[in-house]
Amino acid sequence: MRQVISVSDRVEAAGRTQADPQIARWIRRTLAEDPPRARSLIVTIWGDALAPHGGQVWLAGLIRLLEPFGVNDRLTRTSVFRLARDGWLSRETRGRQSRYRLTAAGRARFAAAYRRIYAPPPLDWHGAWEMIVDLPGSDAAARAGLREDLRWAGYGALAAGVFVRPIVGGEAQAGESAAPPDALRLLVHDAKPPGEATLARQAGALWDFAAIARDYRRYLARFGRVIDRFRMRPIEASDPAQCFIVRTLLIHAYRRTLLRDPRLPPTLLPLDWPGNAAYALTRDFYRLTRARAEAHLAATLTADGSALAAADDAFHARFGGVTTP
Repeated sequence: MRQVISVSDRVEAAGRTQADPQIARWIRRTLAEDPPRARSLIVTIWGDALAPHGGQVWLAGLIRLLEPFGVNDRLTRTSVFRLARDGWLSRETRGRQSRYRLTAAGRARFAAAYRRIYAPPPLDWHGAWEMIVDLPGSDAAARAGLREDLRWAGYGALAAGVFVRPIVGGEAQAGESAAPPDALRLLVHDAKPPGEATLARQAGALWDFAAIARDYRRYLARFGRVIDRFRMRPIEASDPAQCFIVRTLLIHAYRRTLLRDPRLPPTLLPLDWPGNAAYALTRDFYRLTRARAEAHLAATLTADGSALAAADDAFHARFGGVTTP
């Protein structure tokens, strides 16, 4: 059974290191050139760092955690209030202090979204497709919301109101669908011989591979150099705060990049697909900095004497196992 993280150990670890000036400059430049929106950054931090530790945090601790990203007290309070209003979080108070935790609905949203981030790219595919048909009767707002939900879930628009995606990972995954109850859901296979008009040959028209590839290449260029800097010295000498900040910015950018990527099996992708390199870079840096980033998280959130629960098993299973060398 994993133990609750000791704040004294984390503070001692942080005291033995010194921030790298080059990494500090990279962080300042990145935040100045592409400052993250407060609410979106909080969603990233909650899903990446807080959810594995029980999904709850005192507001004062969250404010301290967000300060290095240029998110001030007022923005943090406003963003958390809106997330609670929208059903992601619930609030409890003790005197003048507030603690927020994920609601059941919020936890389900994070679980669905973050499975895509930490799961490896799909490999096995047996030619099966899921087709969603939006039946007449829904209003324009509902149709627009359905399109956005299906786009995030990796579906391509075959025609007006008709969406498809390959079913990967075996028959068990065939039961996972973003289709609403009033939509028609079909499981289909290409019936025509290879070389004729099939769904597989339409992949390039269903998804904008060129735009997605550009996003991935920008991501690799943006984070490749700073990650190389971390690798230049033993990770034990790296500053825990810098590990956490860069890891958070990495996951935040990777999450945004994945919004366009349907995570298709290799047989449907162009050759030399950069999504695989992006996944490997994200995985390797996450594994490299796991202990140091967690040290900063613990030291920041336990500064007022509260305890931080140990990370759950799902955290340790991310990227095929974050403790894997």
